[in-house]
Amino acid sequence: MPSKKSFRAEQTALYFEVSGLTAGVDEAGRGPLAGPVVAAAVILDDLNPIHGLNDSKKLTAKRREALFDEIRARALCCAIAEASVQEIDQFNILQATMLAMKRAVEGLRLPPKLVLVDGNRLPTLSVRAEAIVQGDGLVPAISAASILAKVHRDRLCNAMHQQYPLYGFDQHKGYGTAQHLSALQAHGPADCHRMTFAPVARSVR
Repeated sequence: MPSKKSFRAEQTALYFEVSGLTAGVDEAGRGPLAGPVVAAAVILDDLNPIHGLNDSKKLTAKRREALFDEIRARALCCAIAEASVQEIDQFNILQATMLAMKRAVEGLRLPPKLVLVDGNRLPTLSVRAEAIVQGDGLVPAISAASILAKVHRDRLCNAMHQQYPLYGFDQHKGYGTAQHLSALQAHGPADCHRMTFAPVARSVR
């Protein structure tokens, strides 16, 4: 089970003074009722900047897709990781998110000296880490991570739709929309649903 140290956050405005590589980390998929939670870690190349980076929620799907490919091609390194539905149900969504973030950082080809994480929670890491509230709109590396995580998870939801077409995952991406809740009531949960989330638990027959 992930350590409770995952919940300790430190934040400072002096992160730019740290020498060495800095990784940005963000997640996608904490709120949905189905599918894994996804995290990404990105170390950008300062000599090869990527223009137009922003919080993934503020970008169109088409722009996110284009930036996804550009980030993968031009960043010094990046990694995408998941925590499964089973891990979400076992640990809870917050701890599963921290686990996915830890996996993403550990998946980087180059070791960072500093990790900047969007939000106010930190995974347990072997390197210095700082939480940046609303960092996905403030720190380019976190913006890049938010884009990778969002696009990757959206693609997973499209694949889930192919396997479970009754639920409309290609449209709501697993969130608890009226369409999704209606499908849950009509058909019950699928294997990809998070059974510990209340709307899913209520739909069990």
